[in-house]
Amino acid sequence: MEKPQIQEKAAIVREIQEKAGQAQLNILANFQGLKVEDLNRLRRQLQEIQGEITVVKNTLLERAAGGESPIAPLMAHFTGPNSLTLAYQDPVAVAKILIKFAQEKPQFKLKAGVMGGALLLPPDIEALSKLPAKEVLLAQLLGVMKGVPTALVTVLSGVIRNLLNVLVALKEQKEGKNGGAEETAAPAEG
Repeated sequence: MEKPQIQEKAAIVREIQEKAGQAQLNILANFQGLKVEDLNRLRRQLQEIQGEITVVKNTLLERAAGGESPIAPLMAHFTGPNSLTLAYQDPVAVAKILIKFAQEKPQFKLKAGVMGGALLLPPDIEALSKLPAKEVLLAQLLGVMKGVPTALVTVLSGVIRNLLNVLVALKEQKEGKNGGAEETAAPAEG
């Protein structure tokens, strides 16, 4: 009987490692005191944006966090009942949902997160949730990238325009001097 349990636990550990490796953001939270329907509502909200929340025993989390695991920085926070939230597509959207949920349900307490190997504490997760959506950031980046060549063209065309103005002024000045000399010379010939 004991061998299937060991195999099941090993499979759970591998699954946690694989999912944590695929996720862009991993957040650990204490869910103690939450009703099942509240947790299910959160689960559905996260699924809509390619996120996932799972409840895992600390012993299995510790095994999954061993070695080069992306959740290794969270090990110090593996105390009490834990849920692990994974953001596969948009970390900002997942952070927004978790922060909003934690405000509605104070018994849901964010402990820490990991993004790009860096440990995020609850204030960091809250700051992440305040960032604009991915599409807005991309649009802003595109605007900045488009603005640089436009500004360069404007500056270069200004230099060319100024050079043309100087050349036209020189031409007019020379024509003015030559025209005046011809007028004075013409009556003397007649």
